[in-house]
Amino acid sequence: MHPWLAFICFWKILFGKKVPAELAIAAPVPAPALPPAKPAAEKPAAERPADKPIEKPKVSAGAQHREGALALLAILQREARFVDFVRDSVDGASDADIGAVAREIHRGCSKVIDQYLKLEPVMPGDEGAAVTIPKGFDPAEVRLSGEAKGDAPYRGTLRHHGWRVVDAKLPALAEGVDRTVIAPAEVEL
Repeated sequence: MHPWLAFICFWKILFGKKVPAELAIAAPVPAPALPPAKPAAEKPAAERPADKPIEKPKVSAGAQHREGALALLAILQREARFVDFVRDSVDGASDADIGAVAREIHRGCSKVIDQYLKLEPVMPGDEGAAVTIPKGFDPAEVRLSGEAKGDAPYRGTLRHHGWRVVDAKLPALAEGVDRTVIAPAEVEL
């Protein structure tokens, strides 16, 4: 269930929802980002002092992260129709139909991750292998389950190796684009 929990937490954090308290202990959730401020109208060149360059309005780190997350969601929608799949009801569909659709979505999502993100396991090793967690481990990197008795080092079984983003190469965000539009409406004439 760890991949499913990670998936749920990712989307809850992305859209500013609360993460369950037992999961929030491992990694605190940042406050939701505020939308970027609208830039003030520029003065004509005749009214600006010649020695002062035009300054772009500063965008908060939170707004940049929000825009990056929305851009990634738009890419997932474009390449894999991810949002369509998540928003559609699958209650009446057969398992075979869901499997066929999931295969296409998996292919598209995999393409996006391979193209824009370089990932590595947090803890290399095979699932089911015996591992030792040293004293002073980072709880953001390793989540313990079960009953931890005493102080580290802990010995246990690797249930999921986790993932870490080593490099992210998302496309540059264009100025003036409404990031909240994940996919434009399509109208056939």
